[in-house]
Amino acid sequence: MKSKFTWIMTLCLAFFIQFSFAQEKTVSGTVTSKSDKMTMPGVNVVVQGTKRGVQTDFNGGYAIKASVGERLVFSIVGSKTVTVVVGGQSRVNVQLEDDNMVLENVIVEGYNVTKTKAKSNVASVTVSAQTIEGRPNASFIQTLQAQVAGLNITSGTGQPGGNSQVIIRGTGSINGKVEPLFVIDGIPLNNDNFRSINPDDIESVSVLKDAGATSIYGNRGANGVIIVKTKKGSFDSPLSVKYTSTTGFSTLQKTDYNLMNAQELLTTERAFGRGRGFTRGPNGGPMTDAQIAAAPNTNWNKYFFRTGVTQNHVVSLSGGGKNSTAFTSLGYFDQQGILKGTDLKRFSFRSNLTGKSNNDKFAYATTTSINFSRRNEANSIGTGGVNQNYVLGANNSAPYISPNEYSTSQQLLADYNAQGGTLLLTPLFLIDKLKQFENRLDELKGLINLDGSYKITSDLTLGTALSLDYTQENSYTWQSPTGFNTLLFPATAFAQDSENQFFSRDLALSSTTRLNYSRSFNEKHTVNAGAYLEYIKSNRNAFTFTQRGLNPKTTSPGAGTGYILDGTTDDRNVPLVSASKAITGLFSYFATLDYDYDSKYGFGATIRRDASSRFDKDYRWGTFYSLSGRWNIDKEAFMQGSVFSGLKLRGSYGTSGNQDIINAVYGALNNTRELYASATGYNGSQSFVLNRLGVPDLQWETTAQANVGVDFEVFKGRLRGSFDVYRKKTTDLFLGVPLSSINAITAINKNFGSLKNEGVEATLNYDLIKAKDLGDFTMTLNFNGSYNKNTILDVAGTTGVIDNGTTVIQEGRTIDEFFLTRYAGVNPANGNLLFLTASGQVTENPNITGDRVLTGKSRIPLYQGGFGFNTKYKGFYFDTNFSFAAEVYRIDFDLQGLQNPTNNIGVFNVSADLLNAWTPTNRVTDIPSLRATNYAAQNNSDRYLVDASYVRLRFASFGYDVPKKLIEKTPFKSVRMFVQGENLVTFSKWRGWDAESPRTADQYQYPTPKIYSVGLQLEF
Repeated sequence: MKSKFTWIMTLCLAFFIQFSFAQEKTVSGTVTSKSDKMTMPGVNVVVQGTKRGVQTDFNGGYAIKASVGERLVFSIVGSKTVTVVVGGQSRVNVQLEDDNMVLENVIVEGYNVTKTKAKSNVASVTVSAQTIEGRPNASFIQTLQAQVAGLNITSGTGQPGGNSQVIIRGTGSINGKVEPLFVIDGIPLNNDNFRSINPDDIESVSVLKDAGATSIYGNRGANGVIIVKTKKGSFDSPLSVKYTSTTGFSTLQKTDYNLMNAQELLTTERAFGRGRGFTRGPNGGPMTDAQIAAAPNTNWNKYFFRTGVTQNHVVSLSGGGKNSTAFTSLGYFDQQGILKGTDLKRFSFRSNLTGKSNNDKFAYATTTSINFSRRNEANSIGTGGVNQNYVLGANNSAPYISPNEYSTSQQLLADYNAQGGTLLLTPLFLIDKLKQFENRLDELKGLINLDGSYKITSDLTLGTALSLDYTQENSYTWQSPTGFNTLLFPATAFAQDSENQFFSRDLALSSTTRLNYSRSFNEKHTVNAGAYLEYIKSNRNAFTFTQRGLNPKTTSPGAGTGYILDGTTDDRNVPLVSASKAITGLFSYFATLDYDYDSKYGFGATIRRDASSRFDKDYRWGTFYSLSGRWNIDKEAFMQGSVFSGLKLRGSYGTSGNQDIINAVYGALNNTRELYASATGYNGSQSFVLNRLGVPDLQWETTAQANVGVDFEVFKGRLRGSFDVYRKKTTDLFLGVPLSSINAITAINKNFGSLKNEGVEATLNYDLIKAKDLGDFTMTLNFNGSYNKNTILDVAGTTGVIDNGTTVIQEGRTIDEFFLTRYAGVNPANGNLLFLTASGQVTENPNITGDRVLTGKSRIPLYQGGFGFNTKYKGFYFDTNFSFAAEVYRIDFDLQGLQNPTNNIGVFNVSADLLNAWTPTNRVTDIPSLRATNYAAQNNSDRYLVDASYVRLRFASFGYDVPKKLIEKTPFKSVRMFVQGENLVTFSKWRGWDAESPRTADQYQYPTPKIYSVGLQLEF
């Protein structure tokens, strides 16, 4: 009986204990930040293994039902996740530690595949929104400079809305496209479209570099892929409103050309015997010292350049319920260029919606983006003579000319003619042109993407995505009928008063259907596979209208009216109209496979078939593939206790293509003359000319790439980084193959030739100081760098050389290697320039073509990268980013002109370096005599081939996050204030405005400005 009673009591006690553990209760508490001890709203609190969850309120508080023994998981982006076991207590307070590694550990791959870095086989880098938002740039491309190893971004122009050149792992083509494929929310775009997209809408940018990542894009992935994801709302989150305002000030960077002032220039002209210094004195003779001293000293930069003001205002709303999320933003961007008359205005709207069904089987996402921009650009920037180009004119103009010498264009014309057409008056021509010329471009861009998926089973998902990309451009250039250029050329088609209007409409539709399989089994095996079908079709329509002979009384810029129809005597006044239409398509099917074993080993494979309408039907199909693998060495038993908290070896090999070599390349005859274009036709008549021969067997360029990389973390993740070694070989280059000279066409475009890029990349991040080391102060150092060697393997023709004048493309050498005569200094006997012949003999009269030699120098940098640091202390932060390039060379044509007395003295300003020119009493100098007789021989020499290596403080930002306790009684969730600068300091031997440029030379290009800005960010 006693035994039975004991058994019953034991059973009741066990039942009571089981009941007490299973009993649900309410657990509440407060979540705070470990770094600043402030409360944290919006933290996700979830009962592990269930769908029960809440978010902390404005004061960081939460309340959730849980049972004793269950685990509460506290998580939010930017902080380390904390797990707490529910015990007998009803109140649980938690502190979350900042985690700068969160976004670094997320890798975005092709077609919306997201992986942790530990499980990625490929070479790719993801940059977070924190790096992009708040910067005073029209395009996010500019903010990526120096952020990713192997990503070369050079600002070709500082003009508002201007494009940057983007190259991943070296130049992969000679005549085809060298830039990567850009994909935003699944929609492929061109680089120039990103000026229409608000950078503050971007959540992340991923750069895919090796074939394991890019081959999934087939014949569009040879130059790499950049994937942009825009922001979205969060499920079960309250409405959040964020307002960001930035105001920036852009200024002209300084040059080191050491220009003469008015007195130095007039004195030099007087001694040289040319110009006003020699002819504006008493009785038309040389000027006196008193006259020279009294001459005006005009700084022409003041009349062409200004301090540009940039404003950026963005309002975004985000939030979500149980089954849906929403993100909406409105933006206004207004950027004044540093050159007067140039600017960019942009209005942007975005709406991103996501949702799911109650049973989680159906999910959808929609993206809608509408953007309008208006650009006013300078004419002839990068082309044209000094009398057409504002930048070159401002740099070279004589300072002794007064900007107020003439009150009308007619007076200017009269003096110009009286002086025999002198270019001395160039700055006055250009000031007149600023008032009498307009060049405007309006761009409307719409993007719509619809994505839906349905889980057929727990392992199998069917989905489809439909997208629309619409771009409409309207532009006009207008030259006043009363301007100087019109008066100067009243009867020519070159510069007569005119208006040119251009309209284009581009519509691209794409459809991607996918079937994805994902399953884990036996606790160690995970398989992900996908099958895809894709179709892309693009349509382009464009027309141009040109009218000359404008009526000064009725013409209005951009209106297309106010002209004089005078076809009886001059057919140049008859309107010129031209139009074009193009349709291209791409049909593809492809498959992917990814396998993981126990988080230790991984394998990936991709195969894709593409058919492109750009090529003839017999040559439009191509197959591309990749294989990749990884070994997470840190997961092995023998690594336990080592200094490595993470160590992974990965490798890949695959192929991809470049179809963007030219449109409709197999087409034959083309009409290349506009109707009534009498100046270009034979004997002033309408004409047709054979433009190119059809090449039906032309196809895409193909790139095969091998990559081996290692990712590591040591010292408990304090030091982390990656190293990659790669080799890319591009074959079937798109080149002009010479034909017999007896033909009307001397070359045809064919697939012929190959090149390779080989390189090494490194990325390092080191937490020099953590909060636990020194109070609340943290400092992280970062570095990325790359080495890339480009080599031409094979080119068309019998010589293996393509001679471009100052550069060559030659087998066994770097692309665009400089091919120049060697400059040997100044002859101390007579002050003439000295050169070396091809055989090394000193001469004053080199053969300008025969004595050229390979220099081993190129405009393409051998080394490049970036470095900086991020610091934080009690809400204050200070971040910097430097960029660098080394072993890169360019020709300084601006300096060549400023040091050429033969062409410039008496017409333009010159460098004060000429004050140290050779004379009989100054024989040891590096500046030739002002009267040297062989200045023309330097044009193809390396005298002005300059080492354009540089180190630049690309970006610096200082800000303050106001503590939450100071704003807890206000409607704000967070307040941030900041000041920042772009392109602040540059260290280089280059003497011009900007050492950084994708071009061989940088003559008369729109300078990249220095930018200072202040900003405020409020979250409600």
